[in-house]
Amino acid sequence: MQALVSGANRGLGFEMTRQLLARGDRVVAACRHPGKALALTRLAGEHPGKLHVLPLDLADPRSIAELARQIGVLDLDVELLVNNAGVLVEHERFGAIEPKSLRDSFAVNAEGAFLLAQALNPHLADGAKIVNLSSTLGSIASTSSLYSPSYAMSKAALNMATRLLSIALAARGIVVVSMSPGWVSTDMGGAGAPLKPEASIASMLRVIDHLKHSDNGRFLSQNGETIPW
Repeated sequence: MQALVSGANRGLGFEMTRQLLARGDRVVAACRHPGKALALTRLAGEHPGKLHVLPLDLADPRSIAELARQIGVLDLDVELLVNNAGVLVEHERFGAIEPKSLRDSFAVNAEGAFLLAQALNPHLADGAKIVNLSSTLGSIASTSSLYSPSYAMSKAALNMATRLLSIALAARGIVVVSMSPGWVSTDMGGAGAPLKPEASIASMLRVIDHLKHSDNGRFLSQNGETIPW
């Protein structure tokens, strides 16, 4: 399988890349600064010819267009797109939330993911899968606290992007889902999170591998359970 993973230089994106390579898939790992992504460089050495590391800044439409152009040059048919890249503004407090925090969060977490899928549309294989990494914080129905508003609002917007993409791409048999990885101990999730990246990604891959057309447009946990919108 040929996969493209955004935000692949650390955390869940890196672990997704690592596990995909370990099982023999080919991966395009996209991140903002490939030259600084030393862990990805090591992975490329361990899996010769299986990993392409390309630059991508989801907040910059020109960077998205350039990535799509490079995928075309490489003549790749993407069978799995994992929209993993995201930002989380820490220590937000109601009454002091900055407009820039909202703009930056929407630009990467929602707008960027949608525009990347759109730009890659000509390079997506029929029957491909798109997995937008969301969060239970983006579940409107489950919200009961004022926690990370810019992140929560942008993930709710990403969920709408999932539904829209699922409609736009359905005729080609492409399945689009939002998935929450759970609370994972990454730089974003914090050291106190109960899930390790290895376990979260392994669970997600089991679900991704068994996605069916009837799953198109759903919001799922890392174990495949339905999360309320």
